[in-house]
Amino acid sequence: MTRPSLLAAIAIASLSTITTGAFAADQLVVASFGGAYTASQSKAFIEPYMAEKGAKVLTADYNGGLAELRSQVQSGNGAWDVIDLELQDALRACDDGLIEKIDASQLAPAADGTAAADDFLPGTLMDCGVGTIMWSNIIAYDKTKFQNGGPKTIADFFDLEKFPGKRGLSNKPNVNLEWALMADGVPNDKIYETLATEEGLNRAFAKLDTIKKDAVFWGAHAQAPQLLADGEVVMTAAANGRIYDAISKEHKPFEIVWDGQIWNLDVWAISKASKNKDAALDFVKFSTTGPRLADVTKYISYGPVRKSSQGLVPEAIRTNLPTYETNFKTSLANDLEFWADHQDEINQRWATWMAK
Repeated sequence: MTRPSLLAAIAIASLSTITTGAFAADQLVVASFGGAYTASQSKAFIEPYMAEKGAKVLTADYNGGLAELRSQVQSGNGAWDVIDLELQDALRACDDGLIEKIDASQLAPAADGTAAADDFLPGTLMDCGVGTIMWSNIIAYDKTKFQNGGPKTIADFFDLEKFPGKRGLSNKPNVNLEWALMADGVPNDKIYETLATEEGLNRAFAKLDTIKKDAVFWGAHAQAPQLLADGEVVMTAAANGRIYDAISKEHKPFEIVWDGQIWNLDVWAISKASKNKDAALDFVKFSTTGPRLADVTKYISYGPVRKSSQGLVPEAIRTNLPTYETNFKTSLANDLEFWADHQDEINQRWATWMAK
């Protein structure tokens, strides 16, 4: 798979500020995004860890970003030990000294002895974080709302005439702007190049203007399938795992549109304010082995990031993952370098646009 240049350039550093070894089997708090996602982590990681280690692990829900983590570190009130961060937030948290450095050599090797640094997919290890899953932003729709066939492309999401009804969108500019340009005919390999120009940004916002009056904005990933289930929208942007869970476990009449999926990574990170850093690292090491990462796919359709995990995932499950070949054909990698350079200025314009 092609990955953004920034990911390929991330060094798997040998710096270590955390050491393994003896630690108190004390209470750990793992902060994550809630819903089906945290439930999958509980089944694949947390429950087996507690059973094997005799430790107590609690979960805390949050909606992403760094505000809460920053507050904890600055105040010295370490309410969280391990945090699930989207990669762009992990990079910034590392730069800002909010999370600990993790030496890749401390992670478990593959079953055949391959070092972790060689077993993790390129770009899924970083100085301060360890990749866990690859997930995608996708479009999902309620099949009962479209008797003559539902949307197939990102362009269909913006076609209110052919596919009338409310649209669910994230309340952040990320992904929305990329999809707007895709729908307006910009090739995937030109999306970020176009978005980096004033003309391209104007073009993206103009496309979003065409559906804004019919848009319902959500702030947490768990809201997207709920909006669809409640009939408040007929299609929505969402994390693929949330929708698959609603389909497979709740038997909702939803369908995923894989066209134009924008994929990203989540990583485990350890808070600088954690009072139990050795135990936190032990949990990260335990939960990022090949079998544990493969086990996540039993509960949610996100792709594991270790090579040794891939063959452990049944074929029936692999077809529902973002990394499955058919689903991946028109995908776009989230360009972290672009967002690192432009996030603040685009956030300001987004806030102005939202307020109109």
